[in-house]
Amino acid sequence: MLNVARLQTFAEVARQGSLSAAALELAYTQSAVSQQIAALEAEAGVALLDRHARGVRLTAAGQALLAHAEGVLARLEAAEAELAAISGLRGGLLRAASFPTAGATLMPLAIATFRARHPDVEITLTEGEPEQIAPRLAAGELDLALLFEFDDGSPRQEILRRVDLLHDPMYLALPAGHRLAGRRRLRLEDLREEAWIQTSRDSACARYVVRSCLAAGFTPNVSFESDDYQTVQGLVAAGVGVALIPELALSSVRQDIAIRALHPQPPGREVVAASPRSPVATPAAKAMLTVLREIAGRYTPIGPAASG
Repeated sequence: MLNVARLQTFAEVARQGSLSAAALELAYTQSAVSQQIAALEAEAGVALLDRHARGVRLTAAGQALLAHAEGVLARLEAAEAELAAISGLRGGLLRAASFPTAGATLMPLAIATFRARHPDVEITLTEGEPEQIAPRLAAGELDLALLFEFDDGSPRQEILRRVDLLHDPMYLALPAGHRLAGRRRLRLEDLREEAWIQTSRDSACARYVVRSCLAAGFTPNVSFESDDYQTVQGLVAAGVGVALIPELALSSVRQDIAIRALHPQPPGREVVAASPRSPVATPAAKAMLTVLREIAGRYTPIGPAASG
């Protein structure tokens, strides 16, 4: 493979028309320029210059090589400029992802703040559950993602770099006229006779609800499943069951349901920003992480008496 530094020297010699002029432009000695050209000719296996008393002239091979060299050097300069722009957040691409409830609450504010600060960086957003996003993140297909993990000792994604953002408690949703809606202190055990509404049974949230109920001494009687928390609220309002809903999914609460905290400790999940465990994060990912920390720090919980 031809040496790039020697190609640069060769291109300068061609521009200047002499070894001495090229040496002056490059701040090399004429001997050093001559040695680089000789080494390049050895690599190419053909003479590139005809020397004469007034300078040098390109051979046919030299003219062919110069056309390619100029293209190669231009591409390298463009690559260096693009990398410099990305490192200075004057360009580039940030591939972000989020689970749905954070995508409806935290991520829009984060994207708006990031774009105001770094308008030249393009952002894409993918939505999915953590079990769908995490493998893509680990494979390098994404730069940064919002994930959730449960605070029950379940395994974490150790293959990823994680930064804790906030705790997302889960509240009990009851029909507004439910017999337990007026109770000041509710425990999960009090709901053992109720019908339950939850997300699809294979989802992380549904598995956590089942584990929590089992720890409270009963198996939940799941009557309906939906991965849309507005649908879950509608089913609760219709009186067909109760549900545990994360706080991030309660940015909009129906008037005909009651939201109550469970005692002594509400169940919940941890919201984290995750990135591939690579040696160096991209500047755009680092900047978005800073924004997400700010947004999470300003996040205002709804509180257990937001409705009902």
